[in-house]
Amino acid sequence: MAIQSIAVFCGSKKGNSTCYSEQAREVGQLVAERNIKMIYGGGSVGLMGVMADEVMRHGGWVTGIIPKLLVEWEVEHRAISELIICDDMHERKLKIYSKADAALVLPGGVGTLDELFEVLTWNQLTIHDKEIFILNTNQFYDSLLQQLQTMKTEGFLTETSLDKLHILKNPSDLLRFL
Repeated sequence: MAIQSIAVFCGSKKGNSTCYSEQAREVGQLVAERNIKMIYGGGSVGLMGVMADEVMRHGGWVTGIIPKLLVEWEVEHRAISELIICDDMHERKLKIYSKADAALVLPGGVGTLDELFEVLTWNQLTIHDKEIFILNTNQFYDSLLQQLQTMKTEGFLTETSLDKLHILKNPSDLLRFL
């Protein structure tokens, strides 16, 4: 199945190195140029804002899904194609992933890890069966990937649990899946 829309999970901060924003911009351009809709958390800040801005700058489509609480904090992105306001974070994650054909995870904090592990769990439980991509910018996820391998080696993950998980070293690696 061709990917027509992609859920993007990433930081509401930009991180300490400019390489994170640079790669978010590069991915945003790739997504827009291939007419893939970006579905994300609706924020205007951090890497998620950087990528959404880049998709829009290149004429792409961006759907943001944001809970009321974050709208009250005024962090919603007001210059995207579509903004959906939902009740809470749980509804937000469900709507984002349900609207997307695949998921892409860029560097981020605990919220990003929460989103990654939820989509991995949904795939494992066959609630969804979607490709999941991790952009391992600056080896950001090396320790996490090692932990996942340990979980598999120690018998806590099945052999097929991570089959839909693809690790990307740079944004152009995503092209072979699009």
